[in-house]
Amino acid sequence: MDECKVYVIDDSPEVRQAIKLLMSSVGLEVIEFESADIFLSEDRDISKLEGCILLDVRMPGMSGLALLDHLQQIKCAPPVIMISGHGDIPMAVSAVQAGALNFIEKPFNEQELLDNVHRAFKLDSIQRGKNMKIQLIKKRLNSLTSREKEVLYAVTEGQRNKVIAVELNISQSTVEAHRARVMEKMEAQSLSELMRMIIYIEKSDDEHN
Repeated sequence: MDECKVYVIDDSPEVRQAIKLLMSSVGLEVIEFESADIFLSEDRDISKLEGCILLDVRMPGMSGLALLDHLQQIKCAPPVIMISGHGDIPMAVSAVQAGALNFIEKPFNEQELLDNVHRAFKLDSIQRGKNMKIQLIKKRLNSLTSREKEVLYAVTEGQRNKVIAVELNISQSTVEAHRARVMEKMEAQSLSELMRMIIYIEKSDDEHN
């Protein structure tokens, strides 16, 4: 994955240069784009861009709000900070409701912009950490056989081995063997840890539905 960068999408060369100078002064790398269309036209996996996006609201071609809406459909897209020289309260509300981290008017206060960028970096790191955890748990789940999954979900629902054996029409010793393999494959040290994994996955799926 790329290291954290600030992706600036603005049709004004002066604005892009000002942001680049500001970010460079604190050691941050800036990647510039003069339009949303150019940003999308380049061959890249947006979900793997680490950092944040500074996005102008009004640009020729695709608008900033339209790009924001597109980015919200991409899992793990970087957080977006909207910037505009024509900002008003309804526009700011629309941007935040559409998923923007914040809305900053031009000419921007340098410290406010830096604070928002660092906040976005922190949020991006947290989101990616959660996604890595989810992917790891799902990878372990996919390593289970169909029978092991049946035992897993029965166990995490609180069913006793004897009850599971009757429901699956297998011996209790077979249930215990499956249960041991489930714990091993899921790398869970206890039943409570196993349950937390399943709850974490289910909660994540609910958030994205």
